[in-house]
Order: sequence, then structure tokens, then C-alpha cells
Amino acid sequence: MCDNIIEIEHVSKRFGHVVALDDLSLTVKRGEVVVIIGPSGSGKSTLLRCIDHLEDIDSGSIVVDGIPLTEAENIDKVRAEVGMVFQLFNLFPHLTALENVILAQRVVRKRSPQEAEEIAHQLLAKVHIPEKADAYPAQLSGGQQQRVAIARALAMQPKIMLFDEPTSALDPEMITEVLDVMLDLANEGMTMVVVSHEMGFVKAAAKRILFMCDGTIIEEATPDGLTLDACKEERTRQFLSKILT
Repeated sequence: MCDNIIEIEHVSKRFGHVVALDDLSLTVKRGEVVVIIGPSGSGKSTLLRCIDHLEDIDSGSIVVDGIPLTEAENIDKVRAEVGMVFQLFNLFPHLTALENVILAQRVVRKRSPQEAEEIAHQLLAKVHIPEKADAYPAQLSGGQQQRVAIARALAMQPKIMLFDEPTSALDPEMITEVLDVMLDLANEGMTMVVVSHEMGFVKAAAKRILFMCDGTIIEEATPDGLTLDACKEERTRQFLSKILT
């Protein structure tokens, strides 16, 4: 079994005249937590979406757990291995929290109603909201909705979790409850690629921190090495001066 679970080589992606990813290469090891930081428009979200094939790449290659994404017949195989949590929760408003976690299990994994419900209850407990099983999204706080979204992604038993600024739409008091769940996953050995500027989480969970700018990775650091003095690139230093306190 290859130690690298994600292998990205020389990937480029354009939206018209805008270069979102520019000859970007990256490998992620099994069980590794990689956090990506950088200014708006640097390509962070596009990178995650390309890993899950929500966007086609223009050139280069992406291999997820030994499966190349360049072959169309492999897309569903890769998506079965990858869970993705977005900035917005994207829950079905007419379904309860429990039903939101059950649905994909029944449709994609073809699990029985009893098995899917049992797993859903287990995962709502895992994200610390077992008492909200019968609540509808409108009855939940933003932090609770995001935790349902995480439970829904985990229900597919992914090998990799992608998080695209999962706390950016939350009130400050709700951020910690979501980050605590993510930290639990990191401590359990889940492979995670996270776009986030929550520096407390970054320092607690990340194995590597990547700084993206203009569609490529220009600097890499460990949590302990993420300091203004240690930066090699002036652009990284400028950015960190705004988010480090």
C-alpha cells in the first residue's frame, strides 16, 4: 500500500482568463492533516474541488488512493473514498438531522434502513448532537448544522475528509464546537485536507501548513515553524501578519 493517499502532479485549472491553479504539485500521506491557508482567490477551494472532481482539471494528474482521476470511470470510485464539508451546510431542509445522515447511505451505499439509521445515530453522537436527531435544519444553530454535515460525510466511511473553510459562515461562539469535532477526527488518524484560517486548530491538528498564492503553493511549514521570522517568502509574511496574533 502506497504511503501517499493523494498525489497531485503539475495540475493547472483556468476559469476563462483566470488561472485558479498553476502547475501545482502536492502529496498527502495517509493519516496526515494538511491545512491550506492563503488570501482569497489563491485557489484553495478550487484545489479541494478538483480532488473530489467537482471541477475538471485542464492539465496534470490527480491520483487518490491509487485511483487516477483522469479516467472518467474512476470518478465515482474516488468520490466514495472522499468526504467533503463546505462553507455552507447544504442540508436538505425538509429532512431531519437523522434523515440527512441516512439518505446518502441508502442511495449510494445501499444500506438497509435499520443499518443506515443505526450508523446515523452513532455519528450524531460522535459529533456531540445525539439529542438533535429529530430536529430539522431550521431548528439547529449554524454549528449544529455543520456538525450534521460532517456526520453525513462520515456516514460514507471515507478515507479522506476535505474541509473548505467549514467555520467561515458561523458565529464566533459556534466555531469551537465544529473545530472540536474536526480535532477529534485528526486525533483518530483521519486523513484531512483543510482550508482554514482558525490558527488555534491549525496549530493543534496540522502536520503541515501550506501557503497558497496565485494558484500555487509558495511556502510550507510545520505548526511550530509558522512564524513571521521563519517565513521564506515576503508574501507569506504579509499574510501572516494579518492573521497571527
